[in-house]
Amino acid sequence: MRRQATDGGDVGRTLTTKKKTKGRPEVVHGIDRMVRNIETGRFERSLSALTAVGAVVTAGEIYFEHDKASFGNKWMWVPVILGPVGAVAGVAGVVSKRAAKTVLPLAAATIVANGLQGTWLHARGIAQKPGGWHNARYNLEMGPPLLAPLLVTMVGGMGLLAAILRREK
Repeated sequence: MRRQATDGGDVGRTLTTKKKTKGRPEVVHGIDRMVRNIETGRFERSLSALTAVGAVVTAGEIYFEHDKASFGNKWMWVPVILGPVGAVAGVAGVVSKRAAKTVLPLAAATIVANGLQGTWLHARGIAQKPGGWHNARYNLEMGPPLLAPLLVTMVGGMGLLAAILRREK
Protein backbone atom coordinates (compact mmCIF):
# COMPACT_ATOMS: atom_id res chain seq x y z
CA MET A 1 0.00 0.00 0.00
CA ARG A 2 1.43 3.38 -0.98
CA ARG A 3 0.43 6.78 0.32
CA GLN A 4 1.74 10.30 0.03
CA ALA A 5 4.04 11.45 2.80
CA THR A 6 2.25 13.68 5.28
CA ASP A 7 4.85 13.71 8.00
CA GLY A 8 6.19 17.16 7.05
CA GLY A 9 8.93 15.64 4.88
CA ASP A 10 9.45 16.01 1.17
CA VAL A 11 6.26 16.75 -0.69
CA GLY A 12 5.45 14.05 -3.22
CA ARG A 13 7.64 11.46 -1.52
CA THR A 14 6.03 8.02 -1.49
CA LEU A 15 6.14 5.83 1.58
CA THR A 16 5.63 2.11 1.51
CA THR A 17 3.49 0.95 4.39
CA LYS A 18 2.15 -2.40 5.42
CA LYS A 19 -1.36 -2.92 6.69
CA LYS A 20 -1.44 -4.01 10.27
CA THR A 21 -3.54 -6.97 11.24
CA LYS A 22 -4.14 -7.27 14.96
CA GLY A 23 -0.96 -5.35 15.75
CA ARG A 24 1.25 -7.34 13.34
CA PRO A 25 2.42 -6.31 9.87
CA GLU A 26 0.73 -8.11 6.99
CA VAL A 27 2.82 -10.95 5.58
CA VAL A 28 3.11 -11.03 1.78
CA HIS A 29 2.42 -14.45 0.25
CA GLY A 30 2.38 -16.16 -3.12
CA ILE A 31 2.05 -14.08 -6.24
CA ASP A 32 2.37 -10.79 -4.35
CA ARG A 33 5.82 -11.85 -3.16
CA MET A 34 6.81 -12.80 -6.72
CA VAL A 35 5.60 -9.44 -8.06
CA ARG A 36 7.57 -7.63 -5.35
CA ASN A 37 10.68 -9.66 -6.23
CA ILE A 38 10.27 -8.70 -9.89
CA GLU A 39 9.77 -5.03 -9.01
CA THR A 40 12.85 -4.92 -6.79
CA GLY A 41 15.03 -6.90 -9.21
CA ARG A 42 15.57 -9.90 -6.94
CA PHE A 43 13.88 -12.30 -9.37
CA GLU A 44 16.55 -11.78 -12.06
CA ARG A 45 19.19 -13.65 -10.06
CA SER A 46 16.76 -16.38 -9.08
CA LEU A 47 15.75 -16.97 -12.69
CA SER A 48 19.41 -17.04 -13.75
CA ALA A 49 20.07 -19.74 -11.15
CA LEU A 50 16.97 -21.66 -12.23
CA THR A 51 18.21 -21.50 -15.82
CA ALA A 52 21.53 -23.01 -14.72
CA VAL A 53 19.83 -25.87 -12.86
CA GLY A 54 17.33 -26.46 -15.68
CA ALA A 55 20.13 -26.61 -18.25
CA VAL A 56 21.98 -29.30 -16.29
CA VAL A 57 18.86 -31.40 -15.65
CA THR A 58 17.65 -31.25 -19.25
CA ALA A 59 21.13 -31.95 -20.66
CA GLY A 60 21.37 -35.05 -18.47
CA GLU A 61 17.96 -36.28 -19.57
CA ILE A 62 18.76 -35.56 -23.22
CA TYR A 63 22.02 -37.47 -22.92
CA PHE A 64 20.27 -40.60 -21.66
CA GLU A 65 17.52 -40.39 -24.29
CA HIS A 66 19.91 -39.77 -27.16
CA ASP A 67 22.21 -42.51 -25.88
CA LYS A 68 19.28 -44.94 -26.30
CA ALA A 69 19.29 -43.93 -29.95
CA SER A 70 23.09 -44.42 -30.07
CA PHE A 71 23.58 -40.78 -31.05
CA GLY A 72 22.66 -41.81 -34.59
CA ASN A 73 22.65 -38.20 -35.79
CA LYS A 74 25.52 -35.83 -35.01
CA TRP A 75 23.02 -33.10 -34.08
CA MET A 76 22.03 -35.19 -31.04
CA TRP A 77 25.22 -34.01 -29.32
CA VAL A 78 24.40 -30.30 -29.58
CA PRO A 79 21.79 -30.07 -26.77
CA VAL A 80 24.03 -32.21 -24.56
CA ILE A 81 26.90 -29.77 -25.09
CA LEU A 82 24.67 -26.71 -24.69
CA GLY A 83 23.54 -27.90 -21.24
CA PRO A 84 26.81 -27.10 -19.48
CA VAL A 85 27.13 -23.89 -21.52
CA GLY A 86 23.70 -22.80 -20.25
CA ALA A 87 24.64 -23.80 -16.71
CA VAL A 88 27.83 -21.75 -16.75
CA ALA A 89 26.00 -18.78 -18.28
CA GLY A 90 23.25 -19.05 -15.65
CA VAL A 91 25.74 -19.14 -12.77
CA ALA A 92 27.64 -16.23 -14.33
CA GLY A 93 24.33 -14.36 -14.52
CA VAL A 94 23.81 -14.87 -10.80
CA VAL A 95 27.27 -13.56 -9.96
CA SER A 96 27.72 -10.76 -12.49
CA LYS A 97 25.29 -8.20 -13.89
CA ARG A 98 27.48 -7.86 -16.99
CA ALA A 99 27.34 -11.62 -17.65
CA ALA A 100 23.57 -11.59 -17.05
CA LYS A 101 23.16 -9.00 -19.79
CA THR A 102 25.67 -10.42 -22.32
CA VAL A 103 26.66 -14.07 -21.87
CA LEU A 104 23.34 -15.37 -20.54
CA PRO A 105 21.14 -14.04 -23.39
CA LEU A 106 23.61 -15.30 -25.98
CA ALA A 107 23.67 -18.81 -24.48
CA ALA A 108 19.90 -18.77 -23.90
CA ALA A 109 19.14 -17.70 -27.49
CA THR A 110 21.36 -20.53 -28.76
CA ILE A 111 19.50 -22.99 -26.54
CA VAL A 112 16.13 -21.71 -27.81
CA ALA A 113 17.27 -22.04 -31.43
CA ASN A 114 18.54 -25.56 -30.78
CA GLY A 115 15.26 -26.53 -29.10
CA LEU A 116 13.29 -25.33 -32.11
CA GLN A 117 15.69 -27.17 -34.42
CA GLY A 118 15.25 -30.30 -32.29
CA THR A 119 11.47 -30.09 -32.63
CA TRP A 120 11.87 -29.97 -36.41
CA LEU A 121 14.35 -32.89 -36.37
CA HIS A 122 12.02 -34.94 -34.17
CA ALA A 123 9.08 -34.20 -36.50
CA ARG A 124 11.27 -35.29 -39.42
CA GLY A 125 12.19 -38.46 -37.50
CA ILE A 126 8.51 -39.28 -37.03
CA ALA A 127 7.89 -38.71 -40.74
CA GLN A 128 10.71 -41.14 -41.62
CA LYS A 129 9.16 -43.97 -39.61
CA PRO A 130 7.14 -46.55 -41.59
CA GLY A 131 3.86 -44.91 -42.54
CA GLY A 132 5.16 -41.46 -41.56
CA TRP A 133 2.49 -39.03 -40.40
CA HIS A 134 -0.24 -41.25 -41.85
CA ASN A 135 0.57 -43.65 -39.02
CA ALA A 136 0.96 -40.79 -36.52
CA ARG A 137 -0.74 -42.55 -33.61
CA TYR A 138 1.90 -45.28 -33.60
CA ASN A 139 4.86 -43.20 -34.73
CA LEU A 140 4.29 -40.47 -32.12
CA GLU A 141 4.51 -43.18 -29.48
CA MET A 142 7.42 -45.16 -30.88
CA GLY A 143 9.38 -42.41 -32.64
CA PRO A 144 11.29 -39.48 -31.20
CA PRO A 145 9.28 -37.45 -28.67
CA LEU A 146 7.89 -34.57 -30.70
CA LEU A 147 7.50 -32.01 -27.92
CA ALA A 148 10.52 -32.90 -25.76
CA PRO A 149 12.84 -30.38 -27.45
CA LEU A 150 10.41 -27.63 -26.47
CA LEU A 151 11.39 -28.26 -22.85
CA VAL A 152 14.93 -27.20 -23.75
CA THR A 153 13.43 -24.16 -25.46
CA MET A 154 11.70 -23.25 -22.18
CA VAL A 155 15.02 -23.38 -20.31
CA GLY A 156 16.50 -21.02 -22.89
CA GLY A 157 13.43 -18.82 -22.59
CA MET A 158 13.96 -18.55 -18.84
CA GLY A 159 17.51 -17.38 -19.52
CA LEU A 160 16.26 -14.76 -21.99
CA LEU A 161 13.66 -13.56 -19.51
CA ALA A 162 16.29 -13.33 -16.77
CA ALA A 163 18.44 -11.23 -19.07
CA ILE A 164 15.74 -8.63 -19.68
CA LEU A 165 14.56 -8.33 -16.09
CA ARG A 166 15.79 -5.56 -13.82
CA ARG A 167 18.60 -6.50 -11.42
CA GLU A 168 18.57 -5.61 -7.76
CA LYS A 169 21.05 -3.01 -6.62
